[in-house]
Amino acid sequence: MTSEEVLSIFREITEIPRESGHEEKIIAWLQDFARRHSLECKTDEAGNVLIVKEADPGMEEVPAIVLQSHSDMVCEKNSGVSHDFSRDPIRYVIENGWMIAKDTTLGADCGIGMAAQLAAVTGNLRTGRIEALFTVAEETGLDGAKALKPGFISGRILINLDSEDEGELFIGCAGGIDTTAYFSYTHEEIVPEDFRYYNVKVSDCIGGHSGDDIDKGRANAVNILARFLYSQSDKGFRLVRIDGGNKRNAIAREAEADVAVPVSMAEAFAAAFSSFAADVKSEFAVTDSGISFLCEETAPVRDVIDRCTSDALVTSLFAAPHGVLAMSPDIPGLVETSTNLASVKMLQDNVIRVGTSQRSSVISEMRAAAMKVEACFRLAGARVSHESEYPGWKPDTHSDLLSRCVASYVRLFGQEPKVRAIHAGLECGLFLEKYPDLDMISFGPTLRGVHAPGERLDLASLDRFVRFLEDILVNYQK
Repeated sequence: MTSEEVLSIFREITEIPRESGHEEKIIAWLQDFARRHSLECKTDEAGNVLIVKEADPGMEEVPAIVLQSHSDMVCEKNSGVSHDFSRDPIRYVIENGWMIAKDTTLGADCGIGMAAQLAAVTGNLRTGRIEALFTVAEETGLDGAKALKPGFISGRILINLDSEDEGELFIGCAGGIDTTAYFSYTHEEIVPEDFRYYNVKVSDCIGGHSGDDIDKGRANAVNILARFLYSQSDKGFRLVRIDGGNKRNAIAREAEADVAVPVSMAEAFAAAFSSFAADVKSEFAVTDSGISFLCEETAPVRDVIDRCTSDALVTSLFAAPHGVLAMSPDIPGLVETSTNLASVKMLQDNVIRVGTSQRSSVISEMRAAAMKVEACFRLAGARVSHESEYPGWKPDTHSDLLSRCVASYVRLFGQEPKVRAIHAGLECGLFLEKYPDLDMISFGPTLRGVHAPGERLDLASLDRFVRFLEDILVNYQK
């Protein structure tokens, strides 16, 4: 089992569409992979796949180890990029030791974990029983893990391969919940000649993972756009259209609005946007230096969003909390609670949807954060709902698996790995609900920019990750 073997399998995976909720092709590919290698394979009703390598002769007494990753990926691309995630392979380059998808997400989260599992069950390693579990729809609600039934796996040692910092072992994660606000609006007619029309846009923010990257001070395009629009409330503009962000678990990289501005206020509005852009670029000069701003005239329209809804929407978008709400008092540097203002979308039937997500390693604080977001939008007259709650994973510092992994890492690389919890959501908490006696750990190679275009994999870290995983599998004894 080598890093080249893992990378070769991952290259195959990049050819297969696997957006969350549309994993049919990757499921079929996994089933075919098992057939081609004469391995036991089963698939449950949700689409979770289990591929099994039986214990080698003389290794039957070694406890079965479950290797786990998710088969879906976040599909994000830069605006203006022609890429259809339902059919096009991921385009990537190798530069300076990194595998990079420059215009889209790469899908190394969690495709590189998938590839490592498949290399482990098809390589020439002498091991006990290995169960490779591939879950579906992790990125949109951990649906596969939620649907997993008792008895689908037999192993009680589980290694999750969905972490992104080589040299770090994760033994806990945050839980999460999604909160959605819905605004209903009507159209009002205006006299086109009385207005000038602008498209205002915030783009090219770094974005990133709403858990791992929430404390990095990156710009949220939806929040920034709302901030500008709110600052112009006295200009009498009328909102025509608004759109921003995308995935719940990604920090919004782009947001735009079409507005109609009274002729008498038009020049002041455009000048204010230019000044605002300079201020925001200065504010984010260190943490998000590439932000772009655009204000350009557009064609006249007659219909606009009613003023009451427009004012309520803009005000609540600006007022809505975003970012870190609390740091852990127990683990230095760990975000305990956060919220992400993820998206604003205009739907059919005159409805505007605002998507947010909350995370915390303390379930009561997570629910309080969700209620805080709910209160903000309810004050604005929106209908609010909560969905997709999932539990966190409480750290077990006395884990036998953790002790073995630390010893392995020291033996291989001559230094102690970092042992920590992560603010991102992993499926491990849900596994514990179904299998309360599981001993679990999570680790992976170094990834950067996940959930955003430009996602990249550090190839040197991949080599260490593969050596580490192989050492654990080969040397695990009773």
